[in-house]
Formats: sequence, C-alpha cells, structure tokens
Amino acid sequence: MRWEGNRESDNVEDRRGAGGGFGGRSVGLGTVVVALVASYFLGVSPTTILNILTGGGMPSSVQEVPAQRPPETDQMAKFVSTVLADTEDTWTELFRSQGASYARPKLVLFSGSTPTACGTGQSASGPFYCPGDQKIYIDLSFYRLMQQRFKVSGEFAQAYVIAHEVGHHVQHLMGISDKVDGARRRMSQAQGNALSVRLELQADCFAGVWAHHADRARSILESGDVEAALNAASAIGDDALQRQSQGEVIPDSFTHGTSAQRVRWFTTGIKSGQVTDCNTFEARQL
Repeated sequence: MRWEGNRESDNVEDRRGAGGGFGGRSVGLGTVVVALVASYFLGVSPTTILNILTGGGMPSSVQEVPAQRPPETDQMAKFVSTVLADTEDTWTELFRSQGASYARPKLVLFSGSTPTACGTGQSASGPFYCPGDQKIYIDLSFYRLMQQRFKVSGEFAQAYVIAHEVGHHVQHLMGISDKVDGARRRMSQAQGNALSVRLELQADCFAGVWAHHADRARSILESGDVEAALNAASAIGDDALQRQSQGEVIPDSFTHGTSAQRVRWFTTGIKSGQVTDCNTFEARQL
C-alpha cells in the first residue's frame, strides 16, 4: 500500500501509557474467552461483558483522559494517522457531493483498556467505534494478533480494519445505526443478530467504497493489496471465528456475517465505489 508522504490526520489521540479504566488491571485469557462466547449468544458487545466480569460495571460516565499526539518516530501511529486522513478526504468529498457535511471522527490509540462513552474499552474486544463520543478505538497490538492468529498481514489489510470502523461512523452520521438499534429492541435475539449482520456488512461495503475512491484519487493500491484485505475479511467472519474458538458454527448467533459475506460486500464497495450499492438492508441475498 502506498501511503508514505501522504497527509496525516490531526484527529488521532494517543492514550497509550496513560492508564486504563481498570487502573491497569490485567484481563486473563479465560475471561476474554468467556466474554467472546457470551457476546455470541447474548448479542452483547464483548466490551460490555468484559466490563461486568472485571468489575467495571455497565457503561457510566466517562473519565477524562489526557489527549496527546503520537510521537513522530512511531511508524505504526503514522500509518494509522495517514489512513484516517485518507478516509477523511474520501468521505468529506462523498458527503459534499450529496450536499452534506462530514464530521470527522477521532481515532484513539490505547493499550489494555480505556474509558469511552460506551463503557470501558478493552483490547480483547478488538477495534471498535463508539457512537456516543464519535471515536474509533484501537490497540495497535491487534495487528500483531491478525498476523499471529489469523495469518493475515499487509498494510492494506490493516487499513481495511480502520476503514470498517469509519464505516460505522458513516452509518451513525446517516442515522442508520440509530434505526437499527431501535428496531433490534423490538425483535427477538435471533432477529436482532440478523439485523446486526446487515449493519456490519454495510460497514464492510463502505470500507470498499473508501478504497475505490482513495485509489482513484491517490493510487494507494499495490499488487496483492486487495487480496490481503479479502483475506482479513474472510478471517474475521463469524463462521471462521466460531469454528476456531468453539469448534462449531451457530448461524443464529452471527452478528458480523460469514467470511463469504464479508468478502462479497467489501468487494461490492471497492468495485463500484457507490454508497447506494451498499444497501445491505434491502438485499435479498447477503
């Protein structure tokens, strides 16, 4: 992926080393596994489960954490700052073309745990977007996990992760997330999970839309980049994760979509570059 020398975003907040929501309390692997399994069956965010299991409780008020810029010598921080800037440029233009204004999200780098408007964020739950404060949270060690556990590497695969979370921000700005949350409260668990799948697949498609326009404008893609992103999408499909963690697949508990579905919708976005082609909610087949 070609990114060196491109603009870096000013909307990156570095909380690494600032302490987390649990006062530095560590979270054991067993706790993480329980949280992930519970999230599958209950349809609750792993972050929320981890809060309860570790004594953090349900989301409450957010502690102020000192904001600082990442050090200039941190190459990975420069990379994610550049990717975020690229998403800003792309979505600003796409919103402007529709007569709307794009509100840029912040990207928060943290280690271990950190307070958010959605409760205490945990590294174990992976990168996530919090609509309450319009911030994307990521522990950069997640990229090492991608390579070690899922055998997924490459800068564009890493960029896809950020672009997916930015996709959730776009859904928030468009009012889609609120509609889904409202509908889920009136549904059964299985129906709510199915709606969550469509929300996640749309975020995958939006990530593809970003990649389409970013490459046309700035020629960011190199040989093998798209394949790397597709490998990442495939590795984190619900069926692949469940098969790896519990040895069986339970479709009714899916919240993000199968590997094939995630690949299909990211591909749709990157091929067409059209936001309207990402309407997963009206698609007959995912």
